[in-house]
Amino acid sequence: MFTTCYYLLVLGDHATDTHIMEDKPANKLSLLGSVSLGTGVMIGAGIFALMGQVAALAGNLFPLAFLVAAVVVGLSSYSYIRLSNAYPSSGGVASYLRRAYGPGTLAGSLSLLMYVSMVIAESLVARTFGAYTLRLFTAENLSVLVPALGVGLLAFAYVINIAGNKIIGSTATAMAIIKILGIALFAIAGIAVANFTSLDNWGYVAGSSESASVTYSFVAALALSILAYKGFTTIANQGGDIVNPHRNVGRAIIISIAICTVIYVALALAVSGNLSVQEIVVAQNYALAEAAKPVFGDFGLWFTVLLAIVATVSGIIASVFSASRLLAMLSRMKQLPDFSGHFKSPALIYTILLAMTLTILFDLSRIAAIGAIYYLIMDMSVHWGVFRRLRQEIGANPIIPLVAILFDIVILAAFLSQKFQDDRLVLIVSLVGLILIVVTQRLFMLTHTDRDGTMHMEMEMDEGESEGNK
Repeated sequence: MFTTCYYLLVLGDHATDTHIMEDKPANKLSLLGSVSLGTGVMIGAGIFALMGQVAALAGNLFPLAFLVAAVVVGLSSYSYIRLSNAYPSSGGVASYLRRAYGPGTLAGSLSLLMYVSMVIAESLVARTFGAYTLRLFTAENLSVLVPALGVGLLAFAYVINIAGNKIIGSTATAMAIIKILGIALFAIAGIAVANFTSLDNWGYVAGSSESASVTYSFVAALALSILAYKGFTTIANQGGDIVNPHRNVGRAIIISIAICTVIYVALALAVSGNLSVQEIVVAQNYALAEAAKPVFGDFGLWFTVLLAIVATVSGIIASVFSASRLLAMLSRMKQLPDFSGHFKSPALIYTILLAMTLTILFDLSRIAAIGAIYYLIMDMSVHWGVFRRLRQEIGANPIIPLVAILFDIVILAAFLSQKFQDDRLVLIVSLVGLILIVVTQRLFMLTHTDRDGTMHMEMEMDEGESEGNK
């Protein structure tokens, strides 16, 4: 928590910003609404989808993996907080990358990578919704029903998002309160009845007997643990939609990470105290539902599944909200074709359709792996942009972004090596996706590049971003 305290001091630099005194717009998100959206994305994907997968790699050390990941994400969030304080914008990460690398193929490709990782997170949550919901029934053909339920949830998220910011904020807030209270109850009860016999074997990873292998698997598991926190980056996309963006975007990031750290570690301890690693891995896609049985008995299944439904629904709503705004901003930046004039909310529709496609094509483990790879690559590019181009402009300490890059490199290398051994299709799909993003981005850039090589990338800054330049 020392990192969080430090960031509060960082935010204090802007506490007297004149924009903080602006009147509250009628249709803007409040700080509470922003935190609800952020925790909605993080908790929806992090706990219910990734607990079993992290345990499969980290063994009995998986509660520690969530804590270590929180430290890494805490360092990583420094760059985003500094950038959002200076340049709050609905474009979020895309606008930061544009400032760091200039308009063009590189910034566009990295921004698209961020967008795709957000949509992957949506499909991950949608699949999780299907996996948990079906635990209430005796169903066959799960390979068809799980994605079908996920697609249905994405359709529901479209309806909520089309209703506007006030409906999104109030919906997210209500769901966040329900799931945080429910998860807190689960964690407290789980820890209270746990015997923690599994802690006697901390460091054990199934199929591994050497300490070097244990360390390697643990570091690889951090990639998925970090993915559980990546929802904080979606808060950076709320700069044009939140009250007092120069102050509240950074605060929402800090609060969301702090809340999720406590929840993740507490739940991981509760699960590890009631199930063996082997049991967690077997129930990988619905590990919390299995862990609830020793705690709440027969009622535990219903309690956990209903909680998972609330968490995943709020997660989808929040993620779709942020991703669609990022896509719209990329269109306004001329990094993508002009969406305006085609039909109502085209960016939202494209986001939903892409998420539905991924939900149908890939299972949970592969969706999570591809999302982790793309996120770590994008994250490194943000830190390098801050260190190389923007650190003086935004008053950032140059050491913190460099340390964050080092952590990302080590974790990504271990995770790629792990996937090379057990699932090379993930690497192939990730590479093909990267190539497609770069090639299509470059081809589109050529459509508005003069013969002398000048790109016409003029755009209207949104309200939040223009304020950041004053």
